[in-house]
Amino acid sequence: MSKLRLGSDYIPLVDEEYSRFRVVFSFSKIAWFTVSLPFFAFLFCVGWSILYNFEKATETHCKVYNFLPSVSAAIGHYRPQKTIWEIAIATQALIRGLVLYMYYQYFKETVYTWAWGMTNFAMLSYFLENTALVTLSFWSSNENYVLHKLSFITFLLMSLMHMMISYIIVRSCRHVPRDTNDRISLRWKFNSMISNVLAILLACYFFYRHNKYCEPLVYSMFALAEYIVVISNMAFHVTAAYDFAGRSCLISRTGLRII
Repeated sequence: MSKLRLGSDYIPLVDEEYSRFRVVFSFSKIAWFTVSLPFFAFLFCVGWSILYNFEKATETHCKVYNFLPSVSAAIGHYRPQKTIWEIAIATQALIRGLVLYMYYQYFKETVYTWAWGMTNFAMLSYFLENTALVTLSFWSSNENYVLHKLSFITFLLMSLMHMMISYIIVRSCRHVPRDTNDRISLRWKFNSMISNVLAILLACYFFYRHNKYCEPLVYSMFALAEYIVVISNMAFHVTAAYDFAGRSCLISRTGLRII
């Protein structure tokens, strides 16, 4: 502790623990960065697969022409796509642990106590969604089909559950008045959630048609619907930038603090 001598007394001026090492990050920037990792990795994987693995990535049992690879083919079947995706997912998974803690604090401060059962489900589904995303990313359908399929189904179900419950909580269970950022977040959550549900239904439809009739380009429509599922999920999670607008993470020798 730095001190100023005044007669025989010492007056504290600056806490040396903070003066030696203190880094502050805007949580909004952390939220954008966390989502940008899988977003740009996903764009890279799809683009690289089209450019360098086009025939194999778009091939199906139907042997008909398609121009887009499925999500599984783009992120899990070839290198360097698989490596890039795994790095992005592993990094964002660690940061999302901090996001989960932030949402715990956020719900605690803004949500009625009678809705805490719902908030617990929202946080649990968030954790399971993130865990399933990691497992489906590191074990592709070629490596472990059963685990990949189970992880993919878990990811979809937990993602939908988290979106719906979180939207209901933010819309109907808050005791704190909404500001501009809250209204933007709520609208973005709703649009992302609806887009995600519609994209899942379209993906199921095109997947059925592809397997039933083996029509050209139908599998590409299935892949495109998958892309919308992925991107709408990311869009929902980036609303954390608005939920925690004005909040920052302080890293010092004494640890991590939210300010």
